[in-house]
Amino acid sequence: MSTVWNTATLTDAFRAIGLHSGDLVLVHSALRRLGPVAGGADTVIDAMLAAVGPTGTVAVPTHTWKVVSSEQPVFHQTFTPSHVGVLGNVLRQRPQAFRSLHPTHSVAAIGPRAAEFTHGHELGGTPCSPTSPYGRLRDWGGKILIIGADLACCTFFHGCEEWAGMPWANTRDPVPLISIANDGRTFPIAVRHPYVNTWDRYLELEPHLVAAGAMQLAHLHACPLRLLDAPLAAAWLIDRLRTDPDLLTSNKA
Repeated sequence: MSTVWNTATLTDAFRAIGLHSGDLVLVHSALRRLGPVAGGADTVIDAMLAAVGPTGTVAVPTHTWKVVSSEQPVFHQTFTPSHVGVLGNVLRQRPQAFRSLHPTHSVAAIGPRAAEFTHGHELGGTPCSPTSPYGRLRDWGGKILIIGADLACCTFFHGCEEWAGMPWANTRDPVPLISIANDGRTFPIAVRHPYVNTWDRYLELEPHLVAAGAMQLAHLHACPLRLLDAPLAAAWLIDRLRTDPDLLTSNKA
């Protein structure tokens, strides 16, 4: 018989891999890998919030880059759904959630630092600028929890490529887009995007990140869990990219 996860068992699992009270954590997920969860995505969110406690903050990507583009340039903070999983769409609609105004790579968060974490994301010029939520993960000592997926989903690494000064990290020419806030205010935003496919190579980083103490691995039955320490992961990858700019763009191992 398959295990049916509940808030208590998931909270224990998230704490066992390394989430603690007061943590700031960004969560990527492929929830189908978890198997049956009593209450579905809401239960997973409740477990994450319980794992970090009332002083912690839980964030999720609510990306819309598949639907917001030069052909359809309008993003609405409330009404534009995310295409990167059910967890983000459920969390962003909770009354206490804050969602950033970035038109293609927004992030939603709940917790005492959620408003500050998501504020101004649209102003950085790229999805992962130093002042974006991804930059704040690094600067604020955050963590990244990946449930059921692999490192290919880790948007944070795009930030590392940009922060390392890689000339291929983002497009040269910005795309003019429009973000509409919850209160109806409209913001014209020019965005440069990642355009070189490096994400297919991210899985190769895994043993190195584990060896560097920047990532922990665990399993919930058949579901893999990965927990990254954002500052340690960024320091390791930025150093490697500056030493070897072809690390993620060449065919070498």
